[in-house]
Amino acid sequence: MTFLAKPKIAHPSLPKNTLGLTRRDYEGALSTLCAGCGHDSITAAIVEACWGVDLEPQNLVKLSGIGCSSKTTAYFVSGSHGFNSVHGRMPSIAMGANAANRNLTYIGVSGDGDTLSIGLGQFCHAIRRNLNMLYIIENNGVYGLTKGQFSASADIGTKAKKGETNFQPPIDPVLLAMTLGATFVARSFSGDKQQLVPLIQAGMKHQGFALIDVLSPCVTFNDHEGSTKSYAYTREHYEPAVHADFVPLEREITADYKDGESLPVVMHDGSRIVLRKLDTAYDPTNRTAAAAHIQERMREGEYLTGLLYVERAEHEFHQVNQTPAFALNSIPYEALSPGKAGLDKILARYR
Repeated sequence: MTFLAKPKIAHPSLPKNTLGLTRRDYEGALSTLCAGCGHDSITAAIVEACWGVDLEPQNLVKLSGIGCSSKTTAYFVSGSHGFNSVHGRMPSIAMGANAANRNLTYIGVSGDGDTLSIGLGQFCHAIRRNLNMLYIIENNGVYGLTKGQFSASADIGTKAKKGETNFQPPIDPVLLAMTLGATFVARSFSGDKQQLVPLIQAGMKHQGFALIDVLSPCVTFNDHEGSTKSYAYTREHYEPAVHADFVPLEREITADYKDGESLPVVMHDGSRIVLRKLDTAYDPTNRTAAAAHIQERMREGEYLTGLLYVERAEHEFHQVNQTPAFALNSIPYEALSPGKAGLDKILARYR
């Protein structure tokens, strides 16, 4: 895969974080996604979040699978470590890397197809093991690279660009994650940078598996009337209170609304979704109440956004498995190898 390098020109007055780095230092290659794609807005939010928490680029690991969403990792923090896995297998790579070096920050970027279809089993087990990583789903309801087929997150009644209607019920990654015991669950909209950036920063700092499902309309295959993942439908059904202004075709659509408010989001083709932002009285520590509230809003055709659930007491992957406190490549060989006597002792347990 060939990527285009961005020009390394930065204005001398650009603000710097405590590491002396500007936002430009957290950028990557030039995006080859369609103009106006919500995924690029998510990339901008990740760049802003990493800069804001003073993350050292060499301490970040970014992982992805296959799909439009999985190209995102090339577009942020070029000085970090990166790995593109095969379709749906990103969680396994994240598991191995995390087990080998717990001192790095892990961000996995996946799509609704990559996560909820071929990679569903991997996704579930990463949650079950409470792997210490931030998992971002760029959710547009279609397979963009293969010309717009419905994905597992497409809502009943959604119409494809070619006219066919989806009659299969969707898999909601937020409700699924909460059912499986995820300790950090959030949902946002690609055009709501004000909400998305702090959610990403919180997810990066969370000890355990942090999921952010980001509604990210596809301007090419799923931004038409009849789509529930279009910009228009999202604006109408968005839920943590932001009023979004309409942005013409091939332009980013943004959303700006207050806590507790709902916002109709008009897509490029005139269709719309409704977002509803959580209000300040919402309790994100009650798993049962959170799931009920999400389902209640879904029945009203609204996407509830914000930090939906968080749990602090749960032990994450390294605590449960009592892994070494240091990266495996920094541990002397003598400490890693048990020797013949140690190996005989281990084998004796299985006789």
